[in-house]
Amino acid sequence: MHPQVRWVLVCQLVVTLAVGLVAGVALGFDAAVSAVLGGGIAMASASAYAWRALRLSKQADARRVFRDQVAGEGYKFVVTLLLFTVVFKSYAQLAALPLFLAYVATVVVYWMALLRQQ
Repeated sequence: MHPQVRWVLVCQLVVTLAVGLVAGVALGFDAAVSAVLGGGIAMASASAYAWRALRLSKQADARRVFRDQVAGEGYKFVVTLLLFTVVFKSYAQLAALPLFLAYVATVVVYWMALLRQQ
């Protein structure tokens, strides 16, 4: 795994667990589980993007790199939609606010990692 991808996923995991802990203390077990699920969705989508977009050969041209990036974003979008659907359909005690707060906080880590590379 690429070191930058590993760094992003570790940071996302830390944020997910922190939001889950805060939600659990403040709102209870179901809120903690919901927060961890929200962060997990963001982590899974980031992993899907990295898996698809970063599997380049050393001699890839600019068009191929662009196509792989677009395909990676498509994978990320599909994984996000599928996982939100599964969570909403299968977890009856879902707490929506912690779920979305953890998801957003974890996605912000992803964006910050992109800025860090600039």
